[in-house]
Amino acid sequence: MPMERNNDKLNIAMLGHKRIPSREGGVEIVVEQLSTRMAAQNHQVTCFNRKGKHVAGTEFETKKRRNYNGVTIRPVLTIDKKGLAAMTSSFFGAARAAVGRYDVVHFHAEGPCAMLWLPKLFGKKCVATVHGLDWQRDKWKGGFGAKYIKFGERVAVEFADEIIVLSRQMQTYFDHTYGRHTTFISNGVTRPEKVEAQIIREQFALQKDGYILYLGRIVPEKGLENLIKAYKAVDTEKKLVIAGSASDTQAFLQQLKESAAEDKRILFTGFVQGQVLEELYSNAYVYVLPSLLEGMPLSLLEAMSYGNCCLTSDIPECTEVVEDKAATFERNNVRDLIQKLQMLCDNRDLVEQYKQEAADFVCGKYSWEETAQRTIDLYTKPRKRHESFDDQ
Repeated sequence: MPMERNNDKLNIAMLGHKRIPSREGGVEIVVEQLSTRMAAQNHQVTCFNRKGKHVAGTEFETKKRRNYNGVTIRPVLTIDKKGLAAMTSSFFGAARAAVGRYDVVHFHAEGPCAMLWLPKLFGKKCVATVHGLDWQRDKWKGGFGAKYIKFGERVAVEFADEIIVLSRQMQTYFDHTYGRHTTFISNGVTRPEKVEAQIIREQFALQKDGYILYLGRIVPEKGLENLIKAYKAVDTEKKLVIAGSASDTQAFLQQLKESAAEDKRILFTGFVQGQVLEELYSNAYVYVLPSLLEGMPLSLLEAMSYGNCCLTSDIPECTEVVEDKAATFERNNVRDLIQKLQMLCDNRDLVEQYKQEAADFVCGKYSWEETAQRTIDLYTKPRKRHESFDDQ
């Protein structure tokens, strides 16, 4: 179906996520934020949710629904096993999108893009968002998973009408590796209301400014081994809170817990959402993100939006976000991380300075409304395959 005007109401399919609404990962947050805002503009949006269990356990599963804030939810057949869930749900989602009356099929993440050729074969306009170079993740390295994800990357390069990337670093990668034009559209953030420590005080004995927080997936590329090593060497009474669940990485989570067992200041909360998540963000002394690899870290945007002093590794995907409004340390350098943690624990005035600037800065720089609108504009852009790289 031709799209001639940017204000046309589109019929959009999205797939590649686990399910919405959900905080199982950054992809799910992005899909939810984009799809609901597009639906609010009267576009028809269908999200193909995976069937299967929540990554954090059945206690976090919600009732099945067919509509969420104006977005149509379509569960697709999924073989709920490691390595097969994403592949099978993407295939069946892509097949349904291929034969449906959709103007645009939007794939999220590289692995699901392996099925992008299918709706393309049926004449659909296909858009891919690369949330990160997932084949570099430790859990996939050296195996079939990495090869399959890299295949998805090449399929997106060859067949996608448009590719969205979340960082300038990724934009450069696609240009240098494939000579493929991509469009940089950042993730967004919404300014939240800060809340007092109530549930976290009762459940975890946490007080305002009494803890250093990591909140995200428990996976090797987040640098959590380095964080625990560094924290154990820091002279402070502030606790270290590690909030999040494993993602096909239960053995790694157990390894972290064993490493932290001797230090009673370290607390693992498990998966968090809702009021507990809001309280953790609202009352942290410092938020730390020691990642070795990222796409565009939504947890970092969220932490800054709550007015947190943040400490991140100096990878470009983090420094592009924070600029000079957060502290950084050298990637994979435990000694430097120790020094920066100790500096922040000893210098409350510096922490308060970062806190005062963080929310205004990040909420002024990033907006989900702008992200959604730029994505819609890309949907309606006339196709220009393999155009030269630029910095738009």
